[in-house]
Amino acid sequence: MRTRTMLFLVALVLGGFGTGGVATSFAQDDDVRGAFLTTRPKPVEKSNSSATTSRPVRRRPRTTQVKASGNATVAVGNNSAGVAVGGKTEVKNENTSAEKTKGQKLGLGLTLFGRDPNGLSVRVDPSRVFRSGERVRVLVETNTDGHLYIFNTTDGGKPVMIYPNAELDEGGNYIQAHVPFEIPSSTATSERLRWFAFDRNEGYERLYFVFTREPLPFIPIEDDLVNYCKQGEGRCPIKPEVQVWAKIQTEQTAPVKVAKSDKYGKTQTVIEQDATSRGIGLSTADPEPSVVMMKASTEANILVAMLELSHK
Repeated sequence: MRTRTMLFLVALVLGGFGTGGVATSFAQDDDVRGAFLTTRPKPVEKSNSSATTSRPVRRRPRTTQVKASGNATVAVGNNSAGVAVGGKTEVKNENTSAEKTKGQKLGLGLTLFGRDPNGLSVRVDPSRVFRSGERVRVLVETNTDGHLYIFNTTDGGKPVMIYPNAELDEGGNYIQAHVPFEIPSSTATSERLRWFAFDRNEGYERLYFVFTREPLPFIPIEDDLVNYCKQGEGRCPIKPEVQVWAKIQTEQTAPVKVAKSDKYGKTQTVIEQDATSRGIGLSTADPEPSVVMMKASTEANILVAMLELSHK
């Protein structure tokens, strides 16, 4: 089981649904899909220009200001936690994710893709049993800006944070509304690193997708994560603190509305692939996620989705 987890980690570093046992407690609501998709932008005429857009930036917008006790205001980069130096410090976030999305319910879309015999990405049912040698990847889409964390457990073992990663996206995990995110990345340097491959060991993998308006406490991101991992071997990948994981487990069972699709077997579109690699938002005319989850309350600041993959 360690082999499966480590292969997944390597794919992330170099590459640059189902909801498991809790699905029965979620209220099914067909309207949630519509609410999720209406926040996508309307289709626009595609440009024939050959210009490309760079890989999406996964770091927070630099909008934080720190006002020191001497009344001098200095613009700084965002950190995982505020630090007071030499006196009282006032932190002002002018345009944070929480403020921009206030009053909007958190939504998360997941689509599982498998590799077909021709090497193409096709939508697959996450509830099916996978066999040795099969390969999958997940496409993630959110309805608003925020922070994405992904944790992995193998056969009920201890959780490991596989995203954010100090060697991927400069340690950032900021995700923009309706800009799809792949795990592992289809743009990895090697074909074998573009997929999560199942080995010969039977068992199950659980992937926890944690979407938040603001960064989780006690977990470094961006420069803090990069510097933390440099301080010594064995520090990364990060194993979440007990209180953090307990919070995630509690949120996993919180009321969430779910809409599922049974349209499997369709090939991933060129538009979806292009949007992922170039950081372009999907429009209302583009394919829908296989599973859409949305919090019931606008006050919720965290949404947790769990994807369980069985392997025999």
